[in-house]
Amino acid sequence: MDASHLPAESALDRPDRVDAIMEFLTPVIEDLLARLEGEEFTTIDFIEVMRADEAGEAGYQEALRRWGESDQYAKMVLHGQVIPGVLRRSPGVEWLGFAHGVPDPYAVPANWRLRHDEPGATEGSPQP
Repeated sequence: MDASHLPAESALDRPDRVDAIMEFLTPVIEDLLARLEGEEFTTIDFIEVMRADEAGEAGYQEALRRWGESDQYAKMVLHGQVIPGVLRRSPGVEWLGFAHGVPDPYAVPANWRLRHDEPGATEGSPQP
């Protein structure tokens, strides 16, 4: 891919920023996962719960600020890369596939299942 036409600070040049924001949000997301009830949810369901929680909303807003681009692009990164990335690394969650037909203007959401059977699940230790 020839990125010569993109600005030097293009989002495509910032995988380290995605990782840094994932690291920042991991404690917030793990705390929410530990308090979730039920079995399955979509990414958009999780984001709604996250934003309804005071610490979750504060983390979400700070993550948008840290991305440093327009609100639209920042939400695309959060919904499509950061939050799903943290969920994938969590031992307390299993990815079930994409949630086709579930509206999210920023990304294609996924279906997730809480893993109550994992020792240490939702306690913040990464999956192997």
